[in-house]
Amino acid sequence: MGTWHMAENPALRDSEIAAIREGLDMGLTLIDTAELYADGATETLVGEAIRGVDRDGLFIVSKVMPSHAGRSHMRKSCEASLKRLGVDHLDLYLLHWPGSVPLAETVACMESLRADGLIRQWGVSNFDVDDMEQLWRVPGGDACVANQVLYHLESRGVELALKPWMDAHNVAMMAYCPLAQGGRLAYGLMNDDTLGEIARRHHATPAQILLAWVMRDGRTVAIPKAGTPEHMRLNVEAAGIELTPPDLAALDRRFPAPSVKPPLDWL
Repeated sequence: MGTWHMAENPALRDSEIAAIREGLDMGLTLIDTAELYADGATETLVGEAIRGVDRDGLFIVSKVMPSHAGRSHMRKSCEASLKRLGVDHLDLYLLHWPGSVPLAETVACMESLRADGLIRQWGVSNFDVDDMEQLWRVPGGDACVANQVLYHLESRGVELALKPWMDAHNVAMMAYCPLAQGGRLAYGLMNDDTLGEIARRHHATPAQILLAWVMRDGRTVAIPKAGTPEHMRLNVEAAGIELTPPDLAALDRRFPAPSVKPPLDWL
């Protein structure tokens, strides 16, 4: 469950909390958030939604801003996130995007947090191949377990080099904006005829097909946001859609991956 843009409108708060709880009731366990989202208010909202839920059954992800990813601030950021969430540890802590703090310093801080039990694992977000290779040259950098990137049917650049690199190095890919809410190429996708025809064949919505496509390899973690319980149910049901080889071929023809690696698409 993604939470970007949640807690920005007080009028939607009850619905957003209900959506997260619906996802939990339907078996979802991973919740992704960040200290940046709504200046911390999103983490507070998530904390309210998970209050009373068995912590051992959750996988909570948060992200630290690059400006906070050094010795002077990372521990404070992590502790503040934990307080807002109402938990004693994060399952995964991500560097939100590459910044000016040396990676060696960030890695050392991540490992210190892990040694002290504040986080279980750490990773990065919005890192391209060059960034990952630089991280791997840092002592301890190969402890990174995940990279969260923008990925959807109209933004497939990560398939050319980044995803193969991550697969080879056992780094999980988390796909944000899997419903094509962002990126340079996300224009009019929901109204596309090919997508609509495949959705009709599966008695699904176009958004559900987008989610099923992102998750088609069985390894990519999609983190769509749902602001209502109804939307959450549709997202969860998308996991049961199995796209056929003809479906995938049609989508490849309509939305081919680029032939030359583009710059990393991100927000």
